[in-house]
Amino acid sequence: MEHPVFINPFTDFGFKKIFGDEANKDLLIDFLNELLAFEGEKIANLTYKKNEKLGLTGIDRNVVFDLYCENEKGEKFTVELQKAKQSFFKDRMLYYSSFSIQEQGQKGKSKDKNGKIKDWNYELKAVYVIGILDFIINEAQKEKIVESHNKLMDIKRNIVFYDKLTFVTLQMPNFDKTIDQLENNFDKWLYVIKNLKNLDRIPEALQEKIFQKVFNIAKYAAMNKSEREAYEDSLKYYRDLKNSLDTAEEEGMKKGIEETENKLMPIIEQKDKELQQKDIELEAEKQKAEAVKFLKELNIDDEIIAMKTGMNIKEIKNIS
Repeated sequence: MEHPVFINPFTDFGFKKIFGDEANKDLLIDFLNELLAFEGEKIANLTYKKNEKLGLTGIDRNVVFDLYCENEKGEKFTVELQKAKQSFFKDRMLYYSSFSIQEQGQKGKSKDKNGKIKDWNYELKAVYVIGILDFIINEAQKEKIVESHNKLMDIKRNIVFYDKLTFVTLQMPNFDKTIDQLENNFDKWLYVIKNLKNLDRIPEALQEKIFQKVFNIAKYAAMNKSEREAYEDSLKYYRDLKNSLDTAEEEGMKKGIEETENKLMPIIEQKDKELQQKDIELEAEKQKAEAVKFLKELNIDDEIIAMKTGMNIKEIKNIS
């Protein structure tokens, strides 16, 4: 079996090997700084935190994030790779953010710098939930959106209500720039994430030190036996998931067509009956008009024709 030159970053193993290793956190810092430059964010350092958050209830427990980090200012970053479309994906992002918010709550009393006891004033550090998506959120949307930054808004005035809670999505299937179209380092990051698994060499346009490190880390041949086995297991899961989703989508389309046909059939049948009835009525009217013309040619009085046909005098006079 021929192996690729570089691993697939859309596998759990690949994503965490590139972005989740303490020795490689400069890669995640660089990526997040490019992604959040729009927000004015500049991360100097990151600390990886335990990514299993134990919640307050049975439902909350054992929610596993892909990466959970904190910068030098205490701001929280949840970075998740989403391989499969979910019905309540936005709800999930909001749910994830709740852990980063709740853990900031201070229990009991605290002291200020002068040693004076004070109550917690509910001030929070910024929370970012970032989803790198291997699917399109809304395929019916005309605009091909790649990057989206979302905050709590006053929708009437179109102004930010709260700027410390940010949801960022990257819809990778919508990123279709070629290597020659890359305009900046953020474009290069997106290109690497989407195309790494298909490359057999390092492109000339990606010679920056940060990307050289990505390619060196992602070399399949550089991994030891246990890493390769872990990667192959992760890759198998990724492929099985993809195949299952494709099959479900095809079956869903067929089912959708069948359901649509079942819903439309009674309506179509009713319309057919109505049209048939209309044709009968029109044919009857046509035959009646022909009969009136014949009786008129025989100089039969209009009143007598009305009695025989059930038509009124005015209708009879309009037939010629």
